Amino acid sequence: MAKLLVDVNVKRRSWAVSAVLAAVVMTVPLLVIILSGSNFGAPGIWIQTAVAGLRKGSNDLAMQPRSSARRHDWLLGGLLVDGFDEESCHSRYQSATYRRNPGRQPSTYLISKLRRHESLQMRCGPGTAAYSNALAQLKSGKSVASPECRYIVTVPIEGLGNRILAAASAFLYALLTDRVVLVDPSNDMDNLFCEPFLGATWLLPPEGFPLASYANFSIDTAETYGNMLKNKVIGGGADAAAADVQLPAFAYVYLHSDAGIHDRNFFWDEDQRLLRHVQWLVMSTDNYIVPGLFLTKAFRGELGKMFPERDAVLHHLGRYLFHPNNHVWGLVTRYYDAYLAGATQRVGIQVRVFGGQPNSPEILEQITSCTQKHKLLPEVLAAGEPATLPASRAKKKSKAVLVTSLKPWYQEKIRSMYWEHATATGEVVSVHQPSHEEYQRFGVKSHDTKAWAEIYLLSLTDVLVTTSQSTFGYVAQGLGGLRPWVMYKPANGTVVPDPPCRRDVSMEPCFFQPPNYNLWQDQWLDASKIVPHVQRCPDFPWGGLKLVGANE
Repeated sequence: MAKLLVDVNVKRRSWAVSAVLAAVVMTVPLLVIILSGSNFGAPGIWIQTAVAGLRKGSNDLAMQPRSSARRHDWLLGGLLVDGFDEESCHSRYQSATYRRNPGRQPSTYLISKLRRHESLQMRCGPGTAAYSNALAQLKSGKSVASPECRYIVTVPIEGLGNRILAAASAFLYALLTDRVVLVDPSNDMDNLFCEPFLGATWLLPPEGFPLASYANFSIDTAETYGNMLKNKVIGGGADAAAADVQLPAFAYVYLHSDAGIHDRNFFWDEDQRLLRHVQWLVMSTDNYIVPGLFLTKAFRGELGKMFPERDAVLHHLGRYLFHPNNHVWGLVTRYYDAYLAGATQRVGIQVRVFGGQPNSPEILEQITSCTQKHKLLPEVLAAGEPATLPASRAKKKSKAVLVTSLKPWYQEKIRSMYWEHATATGEVVSVHQPSHEEYQRFGVKSHDTKAWAEIYLLSLTDVLVTTSQSTFGYVAQGLGGLRPWVMYKPANGTVVPDPPCRRDVSMEPCFFQPPNYNLWQDQWLDASKIVPHVQRCPDFPWGGLKLVGANE
């Protein structure tokens, strides 16, 4: 039931708010309108009574958000900084009140690095004299030996999950190399998120940037780092920083899934010594490259101090960087309050299917087998079999299931099962799906808006089931600090895997295309053997890498 919204000044005293409530209750009739379904695209979503809506306040302008959020560590252990205009981004300080899982605590060293980076963005970012000077240097086509400020422009591509992981990866690289990070504003990167830095922007101003086709470079572009390395335009190793070495004004860093061995040489120390002296880098990737950064010896000390819990990198960076804008936050909070807030436990199920893939009874069986085997959802009784009832209705436990999928079929089948059959435990199970777009629509704002809202809703659940190799699920588990149950793809598509799912070794995403060759050593290698906390991905074992905790 969506709430009746009233614009109430959050700074009014409680007696004034009570007076407003009393006046409205006397003049506005109670509304109890139930609309079928629970789709973001529906005209409305279950309107609650006027009294309940007013007491809790609008999710677009929550009453007294700061006092409530204070009780929930609204700065996330110092990860966030105070001082932002709360009206410009409600989610930044309100999100803590929606999480039962408080999350991991960031290290003091990470907090100090974030504060220093915020100062760097203010000193060298767009609108500063340093930025203007750096643009002039870039236009000249010449490198400068000791630039005042250095930059990395990130060009996130593919689906929203890929774009979020790519931006987080570029930001961590910026932290490690003291670069200003600038995000290409296309692909809705400027329409979905709040600005993460106080007093500075992370969006690249399109006007005046001299690399006109920067967002369209490819593996064949001559200025990619891999091609310049292969064609000996630039060198590496000990002579990389020599005074007589002419470095380019910029370099493209191409780290897509089809990147070659020269492009993926980016992760070795010799390459980083060279790139340190290139003022402008433009990075494009569809991967979460963070595990690869742990392979660079020069970065390991800093990474260890920033992330003593190696399996919480995306958890900290995601909560710091990615705050839904007010429109998306409204979608999140209205849906949460209508369908999830009152449940004893919230269960998220992310089902990744592709547009042309038919509805699969095998995937449905995999979902039910996984959730019931691991007691995430109760088993059901045969039709007509009497249910186990608690002594009191007040003691009856409830589970709210949030299903996200391009297809509605899986949610409909699960919902029907729990409507038509009593549960063996006596628990009440409700099943909801915000949207079903049928096909993934790249570059469509409404599609990305719903996707971001659903990713965030998944991150607010108590337990999570995901589909293997899904960046959508990766982002949700990272934001929520959840180690998910992962459903692996059936070997032949027709047989349900046994077991149907496994608990992931960490909440970190998989890096699908890590380096496997070191040009400087002329050596093929297994990157999962270099450092103990970088291991093979269970859901992508033939090449992927992921970060794991100390106990794994």
